[in-house]
Amino acid sequence: MQSFTDFPFHPSILQALSDEGYERPTPIQAQAIPEALAGHDVLGTAQTGTGKTAAFSLPILHLLNEERPHSDKGARALILTPTRELALQVENSLKTYGRRLKLRSAVLVGGVPIPGQIKQLRLRPDIIVATPGRLLDLLGQDLLHLNRVSKFVLDEADRMLDMGFIGDVRKIAGMVPKQRQTLFFSATMPSAVEQLASTLLDSPVRIEVAPQSTVADNITQSVLFVERGNKRALLTEMLKESDVERALVFTRTKHRANRISRQLSERGISADAIHGNKTQQARQKALKKFDQGRVKVLVATDIVARGIDVDGISHVINYELPNDPESYVHRIGRTARAGASGQALSLCDVDEVIYLSEIEKLTQLPLTTVGDHPFHCDRTASLYGRIAKRSNGQNGEAKPKGPKFGRGRRRKGGNGTAKGSVRGRRAR
Repeated sequence: MQSFTDFPFHPSILQALSDEGYERPTPIQAQAIPEALAGHDVLGTAQTGTGKTAAFSLPILHLLNEERPHSDKGARALILTPTRELALQVENSLKTYGRRLKLRSAVLVGGVPIPGQIKQLRLRPDIIVATPGRLLDLLGQDLLHLNRVSKFVLDEADRMLDMGFIGDVRKIAGMVPKQRQTLFFSATMPSAVEQLASTLLDSPVRIEVAPQSTVADNITQSVLFVERGNKRALLTEMLKESDVERALVFTRTKHRANRISRQLSERGISADAIHGNKTQQARQKALKKFDQGRVKVLVATDIVARGIDVDGISHVINYELPNDPESYVHRIGRTARAGASGQALSLCDVDEVIYLSEIEKLTQLPLTTVGDHPFHCDRTASLYGRIAKRSNGQNGEAKPKGPKFGRGRRRKGGNGTAKGSVRGRRAR
């Protein structure tokens, strides 16, 4: 498929896509949409930022619009997401693409008062977007039923696993009619997720656009070896570089995210923090400020990484390397979106060298060592070199090479923000 107009979408959906400037489907969309429109179950594997949301929301909108609704107007589609932020993104996509259709949707997530969600349910939505916990709460209160659901979507299944929601997902799936279409998407496919898919899907079409270790070609990856006590000072220096327009900084804990955000603000760098302990209102406020450019730096934890859907992030900085190499791929996927380029910079202390080694094993891409910064730690670099030598049989130690951390450049539009390809944006 070369264009969205090649799909047999309702004219209202095509018009909405045109209004948004979306012309060509991404690979996951080009492969998944025809299968979904044909009514097949789909098992899709694709890294974040590839347009998975549109891959299922567009066909669902079209199919529900074509169907004749049941007389009781019960919900006909259920979309499960692991986080509130992702649920709100999906809802926003549904409203954007379906604004000219007579379809209603409701978002049922934790962290917000239940009465407002009960009000949404009284309007008898066609589509429910929900997180597992809140959905089970409402089901337990007999406030909704899933017996009319014909389209069941599970998004970010691997994150569901990470967050301990697999049991809830199985329970919810048992409440949905067996005669249904299921669309199952995951950025990675560990064995537990494979097992879940095998129980939920019926002869699915398997689509794998990118392996779980894939990092986008337009992301420049670098590592800076530093003692743990110097990380804060190095981060401050990095964020003062002129080409750092909008930076996303990752930590392993929510407490450190709060502390770094506060310390950066004290040093004159506008920053905010986002993590799982913040209320939905606070998280949405922080994301909005970051998206609007009112803060330069957003400090986040892995639990909310996939809920960050902001264009124009020039740098992703790993203040702390994740102990799970797949989380590294998810983190840096927040930059270089929609055809732009970006930088991923990792601060590595001596205790994190093993994490760096695991990351490079997964991605099969050695990170460029940046040694010309004022806090370079030879001891950590030497340890990394010895581990790398044992891993791949190469001689020598990690040596400074490549550009300074502030020299990367991104493709920009006329207003200085990151843009997609000249011939149109990608639907997310």
